[in-house]
Amino acid sequence: MNTINAQTVRAAAYPVQVRVRTHTFTADASVASGGEDSAPGPHDYFDSALATCKAITAMWYAKRHGIPLERVESHVESDDSHERSGVYKLRVRIELFGPLTDEQRAQVQRAIAACPIHRLMTTSEVQIEVG
Repeated sequence: MNTINAQTVRAAAYPVQVRVRTHTFTADASVASGGEDSAPGPHDYFDSALATCKAITAMWYAKRHGIPLERVESHVESDDSHERSGVYKLRVRIELFGPLTDEQRAQVQRAIAACPIHRLMTTSEVQIEVG
């Protein structure tokens, strides 16, 4: 089980300090939402989870299968215009760098399509208990 701890930094303000294992980072609300935009917000971290999972999955797959992938760029654009009605759209664009054959690129792309966070976001039932 993994535990993430978050706590506000100052009284009556949005910025939050987050601790994950030995890592510390911050989150904040956007200026439009009344925050200071001093750090990425929760939606940014949600979207980042997908972007980072795609890149890490590509490297993991390539290393495991001896594919000469040198670098990955993962770009995620979000559209929250229909979020209140239950639709949050994410558009992913991946760039693979290195001397890969067309078949190797296709193999890596298939692996990227099945990254764990993608599956979690689209096919899993997430249960949240508040207590």
